[in-house]
Amino acid sequence: MATKTQEKMQDTTKVKETITGAEAVIKSLLAEGVEVLYGYPGGAIMPVYDEFYKYQDKIHHVLTRHEQGATHAAQGYARASGKVGVAIATSGPGATNLITGIADAQIDSTPMVCITGQVAEHLLGTDAFQETDIVGISTPVTKWNYQITKASEIPEIMAKAFYIAKSGRPGPVLVDITKNAQFEEFEFDYKLCTSVRSYVPKTVVVEESLKEAASLINTAKKPMVVFGQGVILGEAEEEFKDFIEKAGLPSAWTILGLSALPTSHKLNVGMVGMHGNYGPNVLTNECDVLIAVGMRFDDRVTGDLSRYAKQAKIIHFEIDPAEIDKNVKTDVAVLGDAKESLLQIMPFINSNSHEEWLKEFRNHDKVEFDKVIKDVLYPEKDGLTMGEVMKEINNASGGNAIIVSDVGQHQMFACRYAEFNQSKSNITSGGLGTMGFALPAAIGAKMGAPEREVVAVIGDGGYQMTIQELGTILQTRAAVKIVVLNNEFLGMVRQWQQLFFDKRYASTEMVNPDFITIAKGYQIEATKVTKRENLKAAVKEMMQSKEAYFLEVCVEKEDNVFPMIPTGSSVSEIRLE
Repeated sequence: MATKTQEKMQDTTKVKETITGAEAVIKSLLAEGVEVLYGYPGGAIMPVYDEFYKYQDKIHHVLTRHEQGATHAAQGYARASGKVGVAIATSGPGATNLITGIADAQIDSTPMVCITGQVAEHLLGTDAFQETDIVGISTPVTKWNYQITKASEIPEIMAKAFYIAKSGRPGPVLVDITKNAQFEEFEFDYKLCTSVRSYVPKTVVVEESLKEAASLINTAKKPMVVFGQGVILGEAEEEFKDFIEKAGLPSAWTILGLSALPTSHKLNVGMVGMHGNYGPNVLTNECDVLIAVGMRFDDRVTGDLSRYAKQAKIIHFEIDPAEIDKNVKTDVAVLGDAKESLLQIMPFINSNSHEEWLKEFRNHDKVEFDKVIKDVLYPEKDGLTMGEVMKEINNASGGNAIIVSDVGQHQMFACRYAEFNQSKSNITSGGLGTMGFALPAAIGAKMGAPEREVVAVIGDGGYQMTIQELGTILQTRAAVKIVVLNNEFLGMVRQWQQLFFDKRYASTEMVNPDFITIAKGYQIEATKVTKRENLKAAVKEMMQSKEAYFLEVCVEKEDNVFPMIPTGSSVSEIRLE
C-alpha cells in the first residue's frame, strides 16, 4: 500500500501531455464543461479551428453568420442555461465585431468568455494585417481581459477566465491569443481556478445588516420590493419567494428580473420603469420601506433621481459593492449573494401581511386596465395590436415558453404582457438596448434549454440588423419560433417623435422586404397575418411546429406603448395616454 508521500511523489512526477497551444484551448474548454460555443473562423484563429475539426464529437461549434451574432447567441445560451456562454473569433474585424455583444453582456451581467485570435507576437504593434488592440478596445466593457503570447499561459488564463466570468456578479471576459502561442508546444496540465488574489467575488453577509434590514421590514406599514436579475443569477428564486411570502411584501420587477417570480403570484405587482405598470411606479413614491433585491437602480427604473422614493427607507440587497449608493442612497446595505442573504435574513423576519396596502396596487391595476390594457388586449379597432399577439402566445404556450425579445416597442409589450411560470424565461437586452439581439440570442437560448419552446419577438427594424442568422438556423435546424411584429416603422423612435417632436418622423419609416420569401429561402416555414381572425390559428400552428417557424404579424403603424414616464420625470408622473 502506497504512503501519502509516495502518492504525492507519483502525482508530481507523472508524465504530462505535450500538445500545441491550439489544442490546449480545446482541452481547456472541455475541462470547463463547455459543450457548445459560437463563432466564425479566420486566419489568426485558424490553428484553434483545426483542433475543433479533431474534437467534433466532444464539442459543438456553431457557425454563426456574423461575430456579433456569436456573442448574442452565447448570451442567450448563458441566460437560458445558467452556464457560461462562449464565443470565438479571429483578429481585427472579427474581434471588433464581438464588442457590441460583449458590452451588452457587461451591463446585463451575463457570464461569457470570448476567445480571439491575434497576430503573432513579433508582429504586435506593427499594424500587421488584421491587427487590432482588442485588449485595449475591450477593456471598458469586460470584467477582465488578457493577451496570451506563450502557449504555456493558456491553461492558467483559461481557468481564470471562466472563474471570473461566472463568479460573483457575472460578466464577460476576453482572452486574446497570438498565433505563435497557438502553434507552440508545451506540457499541458489543467487545474480549475477557485480563487484569484485580490479578487473578492462576494462578501460574507454581515448579520448586523440583516438585523437592521429585518427591523425596518418588520415595522413597515407600506413596504415594497423591487427585484432584478440578481435573484436569477444567484439562483435565489425559492428563497426570494419564501422571503416575500413570509413578510407579505408586494413585489415589482425590473425587465431583467421578470420571470424570477411567476407572473401570476399574488404578490407580483408588475413592472417598474419607463413603460412599467401604473401601480408600482406611482406607489414607489408612497411606500415607507423600499427593498431592492439584485437590481441597480438604473435610470429607466428610477426616472428623476431627485424625486425617487424620497419618503422611503431604502434597503439594498446587492452582490456588487460598487452599486451601493451609486444612484440611490441606501439606509441599509446587505452585501452578499442573494441566495445566502435571503436565506439568512429569514429567522429575523416576522410573518406578516399587508392586505390593505396590496389593495392599493390592485386599485391602480384597475385604472390601468380601463385606460390602457383593455384596448391593447381586447381591441375593438381594426388594426392588430402587439399586446394581443402576446396574449395569443401566452394562450398557446401556457406561460411555459422562453420569450426572447429585441429592443423597441415590441420589447415593452412583450415584457408587460408575457406570462411566465418559471425562471430564466425572459431574455432581452436590458442595459445596452441592442437592436438585433433577439434572433441570435434565441438560437443560443434554444441550445441552452432544448427541452423548452423558445419564441423570439422582434420588430421589423431589429430583425433586419441580424437577419443573416437565419442561416445559422438553416444549418443547425434550431427550432426557434420567430415572431416579427411589423409596423413598418422604427416604432419606439417614432413614438418619441410623435409625442415630443411634433410628429416629425425623421428617418423612422421603413420600406421592408418580403419577409415570408426570405424565411422560405432559408427553408423555414412561414406565415403572414394581417387580420385578427387569422391570428389565433397562426400562433397555434407556430407553437405546435417541431421545427423553426417564422410568423409575420402586421400591426398598427402608429400604435404606442403606454404607460410611459417621459425622460426626466418622476415615476409618479406616469402617463397613461
